[in-house]
Amino acid sequence: MRSLLLLAGRAAATLRGFLRSKEIRQLQYVSTRGRAPALGFDEVLLAGLASDGGLYVPQLWPHFTPQTWQGLAGQSYQAVAKAVLKPLVGPAIPTEDLDRLIDETYRGFNHPAVAPLKQLGANDWLLELFHGPTLAFKDYALQLVGRLFDHVLGKRGRHVTIVAATSGDTGSAAIEACRDRAAVDMFVLYPQGRISEIQRRQMTTVAASNVHTIAIEGTFDDCQDMVKAMFADAGFRDRMQLSAVNSINWARIAAQIVYYAFAALSLGAPGRPIAFAVPTGNFGNVFSAYAARRMGLPIERLVVGTNRNDILARGLCTGEMEILGVEPTFSPSMDIQVSSNFERLLFELMGRDGEAVAGVMTRFRAEGSLKLSSTQFHELTQLFSAARVDDETTLATIKRVYNTAGELVDPHTAIGIRAAEARRGDPTLPMVALATAHPAKFVEAVTRAIGKKPKLPRRIARLMDMPEQITVLPNDRKAVQGFIRAHAQAAA
Repeated sequence: MRSLLLLAGRAAATLRGFLRSKEIRQLQYVSTRGRAPALGFDEVLLAGLASDGGLYVPQLWPHFTPQTWQGLAGQSYQAVAKAVLKPLVGPAIPTEDLDRLIDETYRGFNHPAVAPLKQLGANDWLLELFHGPTLAFKDYALQLVGRLFDHVLGKRGRHVTIVAATSGDTGSAAIEACRDRAAVDMFVLYPQGRISEIQRRQMTTVAASNVHTIAIEGTFDDCQDMVKAMFADAGFRDRMQLSAVNSINWARIAAQIVYYAFAALSLGAPGRPIAFAVPTGNFGNVFSAYAARRMGLPIERLVVGTNRNDILARGLCTGEMEILGVEPTFSPSMDIQVSSNFERLLFELMGRDGEAVAGVMTRFRAEGSLKLSSTQFHELTQLFSAARVDDETTLATIKRVYNTAGELVDPHTAIGIRAAEARRGDPTLPMVALATAHPAKFVEAVTRAIGKKPKLPRRIARLMDMPEQITVLPNDRKAVQGFIRAHAQAAA
């Protein structure tokens, strides 16, 4: 971890000097594989995946002083968002436009705090991230990202084709953010039969001419691999003007930094260290917490919770990652064995050596395994720990939290809570578990846990009587690309 801290210090000092200069320059983003050109925020937003197959990260991490963070304490979610995102966006979007888009985004959330904290114990907290339109944490980023797309594309007179893979919640949040937008066609791939009924209906009942949902006969990893392969097909990518809203898109990661900052400031940061427990399969959500730390927040511990698709738990506990078969669980949004965003952290662990990362990732996909060096693993475990939570323990946690704290949580949130308990460490350190979805989105699991059905919010209940539009396609990239060509405006 020392090398990471030294790197952070050098980057922070460089950026502070850079910002003190009178030159107005744009923060650049570089690919984790080192072979794509550096881009500004607006270009990264539209590109999604780098042309070399890598993921974009800041060339230099912006760093706030404790005094700057202290000045944001007690301010609204929107105010924190404006402060956090401004240095990440830079002059790519004028400040007044960015502020307006942020205000428009979170005005529509159904809790005045936007991301409220609830206390579960003396130093145990729950961060509710399900107060957006699709009742999942993905709304907190994608509602803003949709508006950012609209703004940038409108200024340029461009049209894009967004292709997304979803394990359940990204698809509905992305559709809600991008539906009926004239400059965007959206194609969402999800694994047939491997998401909850409500997750499916939130996508398939949307009657918007620019939205197409595709059920792939495979797993989420198959969907994710297919999306990456389409971006790697330069002719198809350029002709269709492909873009992405998955967490491979840096804009998603950036927008998620905000709720970590908001929660930390609410619990005493920067004068007090804090820990987060994050249920995750693709590593994007917890990487946003890492990014918040790189920006100067005193985040002392990050706990990753997984279900029995536990490649992240195995990797974080042993330093070795091996791709196994994906098994269906009660927490389908985490039924993943290839965690794309881990590549961003690997880039940092490998001293930001893009060529080395490219080699490791090529071998990982070819051989199905990856092993960190002893030095890399030591650095990793200074900040990260992980726990695997099976279905039985997930249901038991839902029941226990309901009976003891009066809070009803979904299975993903239960995994975060249980992981926090298993890797608690210092009992005086505030530990925040992320509530990533409303329990009503996972009726079957919650009903099995507490013996009764959760009450459905009105916006979910009405889905059950609406007609669905579903296209089922084989796990075949050519078939999917043919469907996209036939339905996208860019191909007209």
